[in-house]
Amino acid sequence: MIAKLVKVLTFRVINYRESNNLLKTGSMLLCFASAGLLVPQALQAAKQIPQTPKITPASLITPIVNKAIAAMSSQLVVDLSDAQVYLYGQERLLLSYPVAVGKSGWETPTGSFKVLHKQHNPVWQQPITGDLIPTGPDNPLGSRWISFWSDGTHQIGFHGTNDEQLVGQKASHGCLRMRNTDIEELYEQVRVGTPVVVQD
Repeated sequence: MIAKLVKVLTFRVINYRESNNLLKTGSMLLCFASAGLLVPQALQAAKQIPQTPKITPASLITPIVNKAIAAMSSQLVVDLSDAQVYLYGQERLLLSYPVAVGKSGWETPTGSFKVLHKQHNPVWQQPITGDLIPTGPDNPLGSRWISFWSDGTHQIGFHGTNDEQLVGQKASHGCLRMRNTDIEELYEQVRVGTPVVVQD
């Protein structure tokens, strides 16, 4: 059976080469057929066996769908009095995390906001000197950034930290500092546009 198929393929390729005068293409295809690279496809076509479609297991799809649904219906509520951020989904409390809030003179703004921007491994600009601190162990923003307030120049948001012992205290310049593992988890649960409520 294989020998017949190779002959058929060879005959067709030679005819194609002669009729179109494409010697290189013809000989290359002939080599592929001789080497058996086209035989499995030819066998399958001859037997008319339909190819089995690739099916992604439901166990791999479900977590992705759950995250997408949570991100679409989530809301963040920050309680400055107990230094916690609460993640709600479909009006149910899903998770809560401790945060460091703005210190005296740099209070975290209160009100209703929305997530404006998300970023992996952000670069930090020191608000007083304007110095830029690249991503890495010395960057006080940690590994993730989720902004929800801006005056057009400065931004305030959730971010990681390079000093996790300050989480839970009044220690920031208005932002909400979180442990890096926490901000990485929260990052996946929200999207641009997610409501953020900050209250005393």
